[in-house]
Amino acid sequence: IIENEFGEVGIDDKLLNTKSSVTEENIIEMNNGCICCTVRGDLIMGLKKMVKNAQKNNKPLDAVIIETTGLADPAPVAQTFFADDFVQQKLCLDGILTVADAKHLIMHLDEEKPEGVENEAVEQVAFADRILLNKCDLVSEADLDEVERRIRMINEGVQIKRCKYSEVDMDFILGIKAFSLDKILEMDDGFLSDSAEHQHDERVSSVGINIKGEVDQQKLNDWIGWLLKEKGIDIFRTKGVLAVKGMPQKFVFQAVHMAFSGAPQRDW
Repeated sequence: IIENEFGEVGIDDKLLNTKSSVTEENIIEMNNGCICCTVRGDLIMGLKKMVKNAQKNNKPLDAVIIETTGLADPAPVAQTFFADDFVQQKLCLDGILTVADAKHLIMHLDEEKPEGVENEAVEQVAFADRILLNKCDLVSEADLDEVERRIRMINEGVQIKRCKYSEVDMDFILGIKAFSLDKILEMDDGFLSDSAEHQHDERVSSVGINIKGEVDQQKLNDWIGWLLKEKGIDIFRTKGVLAVKGMPQKFVFQAVHMAFSGAPQRDW
C-alpha cells in the first residue's frame, strides 16, 4: 500500500492493525504533497523499493494499491507506470478507481478553478475505470440518479457501484485488467509526455496538529461543531486520531465539509 497525504501529518497509517500481516515493508506513506507532482519522485522510489523487497524476501507482490490525495490528478500517477523503465518492466497498471462522494460530488464538478488549474474532481471521474459512488445513504434516489447522469456526461462507459462506507466486493476493484492506454490517449494525446505538469489550486492548503496529551471530549465536540458550522463549506477534509480522557480506545473522527462522524476504535 502506498498512502499519500496532502498534509504533513499522516493519519491513515495510524488506523492500520499493526498486529496483522501489515508491516513497514509493505506500507509506504508519503506526506506533505501530492504524488502527481511534488512527491512524484518518491512514488517511483517507493514502487522500486516494494518490488526489490519482495524479490529479496522471495514473497512476490499480489498487488500494489496506491491511494492518492483527493487533490491528485490521476494522469501523472498513471503515467509513472510508463515513464520509468524499471517500473514498466516489473509492474502493470490494473485500473484506476475513483471514490465519489454522492452528497458533494456535483458541487465539486461545478467548482470554478483559477486559470490554468484543472478541476481535479472532473479529472478523477474522467480517468476512472471503476467508480464507487459512496455515501449513498446520505442522498435520495433521485439525487443518486442525477449524480450518475453527471458522471456519465464525463465518462460514459465507466462502471459505477453504489455503496456505503466503500463496502464492495474486492473483485470489483482488484485484478480487473481495466486500464486501457488507447482509451487514455484518445482522451489525452499528451498523456505520455514528460512535459505535462499538474498545477494545484493554490487556494487550497492544509493544517496539521500533532500534540501530546488527552483531550476533553465535550470541549472537542463543541469546537469541531463550531468549526464545521462556520467554515465547513470551505473545509474539504478533516480527520484525526485522538486520545480522549477516560477512553481506552483511539477516538477516530473524520469529516467532509459539514458531514462529521467519529467513534472509538482499537485500544492504544
